[in-house]
Amino acid sequence: MSFQPGNLPAVGTGALLQITRNWLYLKSSWKIRGSFCVAVLHTERPSFFCGSFVCKAAAPGFCFLYLFFSKWICHRRKEAKHMKHNNLKKPAAVLTALALAAALLAGCGAASDSMAASSAPAESEAVSTETPAESADEGDADEVAAKKCADLIDAIYVQERTDDTDAQCEAAKQAWDTLTDTQKELVEGENADPDYFGRNTGDANLDDSRNGDEIGENELLVVSFGTSFNSSRVADIKGIEDALQAAYPDWSVRRAFTAQIIINHVQARDGEKIDNMEQALERAVANGVKQLVVQPTHLMHGAEYDEMCAAIDKVRDKFESVEIAEPMLGEVGSDATVINADKEAVAKAVVAAALSESGYESTAAAKEAGVAYVLMGHGTAHVAKVTYSQMAAQMDKLGYENVFIGTVEGEPEDTSCEAVIAAVKEAGYTTVVLRPLMVVAGDHANNDMAGADEDSWKTMFEAAGFTVNCQISGLGRIADVQALYVAHAKAAIDAIA
Repeated sequence: MSFQPGNLPAVGTGALLQITRNWLYLKSSWKIRGSFCVAVLHTERPSFFCGSFVCKAAAPGFCFLYLFFSKWICHRRKEAKHMKHNNLKKPAAVLTALALAAALLAGCGAASDSMAASSAPAESEAVSTETPAESADEGDADEVAAKKCADLIDAIYVQERTDDTDAQCEAAKQAWDTLTDTQKELVEGENADPDYFGRNTGDANLDDSRNGDEIGENELLVVSFGTSFNSSRVADIKGIEDALQAAYPDWSVRRAFTAQIIINHVQARDGEKIDNMEQALERAVANGVKQLVVQPTHLMHGAEYDEMCAAIDKVRDKFESVEIAEPMLGEVGSDATVINADKEAVAKAVVAAALSESGYESTAAAKEAGVAYVLMGHGTAHVAKVTYSQMAAQMDKLGYENVFIGTVEGEPEDTSCEAVIAAVKEAGYTTVVLRPLMVVAGDHANNDMAGADEDSWKTMFEAAGFTVNCQISGLGRIADVQALYVAHAKAAIDAIA
């Protein structure tokens, strides 16, 4: 019986299998002992499956195969934004083992006439399998603990709050805190990873959840999508809220996030409880609020804005008056050429901030140095996506020839990363400054824009031959943008008066 590396059947999930061999044979005509190692490469966790077998050919065509497995796993951290699927890996390993068994069974009938080895090596091999088995138990214990934590994280990575959410958030954090450093690196689930609890995003104690009671009859509710990046939440969202509170001291500024996933993340990791829309509106009713003004921090009249309005309409009759202020960029407009004063103000504000951080006095000076500015928005399939084209038109009208608009989602199509790269290259620029066209410099800014993955904008621009600098700063921290929100809130307050 002859076995060669790579000639065993392989069953898996698209991973490359490499087979090595270390076969030991007995002189006996009825028994074969051996060992094997299967390396499963090019997976998220390269794995090595090792073991031994005993094949007894008591009668032609009959084999009894015993497989003993151990494994050790190399792990690498993944970026927070990626959603990894770990549940297919163990089945793949089992299928690989079954394939090995099938190959061995097929060859056992003819093995009795071609065996040549002493019994001493066989006994040695039998003893050597005990140590890997013990290591396997230890490795499995680490993976079990990590998987438990990952499952608890996945349970709160949802957009719906339930009666169990608070307890689930607490359980997930407790599970994380009990893990060793080694076990924390193994946390991996549908959405879970070591960065969920382990990444340092700033001091949450500097934030203000603004969910107090007994606030009087006038409430200014600031509605944001939200972010789990603490420093960005403080600078961008809290920055807007603080500006509104300073401008309208007779109104109680309160907060609501529309992303329950983010609310749960912040609560589980930092113990900070932020109201969702339903909770915030219920709190306003319970506090006896009579005049309610809602100021969204959203860029446009998009899907998030529509959902916010629908939630408000359900409780509108609970208040004496309700007014919804304009989002940052105001009315959408009918086509890509329609611009307004809000878009002009934001365009001037973000370009001025980008120039200041990069050390240029004007876009003309930056252009002469071969520098282009790429402002990365989120993008949307909503009809409001024309807003990004309008912002591009606004940049052109202001004479900002080296300012380009892109979107993570690639909608509109001419705002995809590939399209923007082509446009910047055609224009002859050699250096690119990336900056988010978003209220908050959160996950998209840190990962999709400035991350190290091959599909980040920074990596893709560098691959295209550009020198790339990243400015991880949200629009919400810019004073002129804050002033725009103050003006929008004033219009809504005046409408009540």
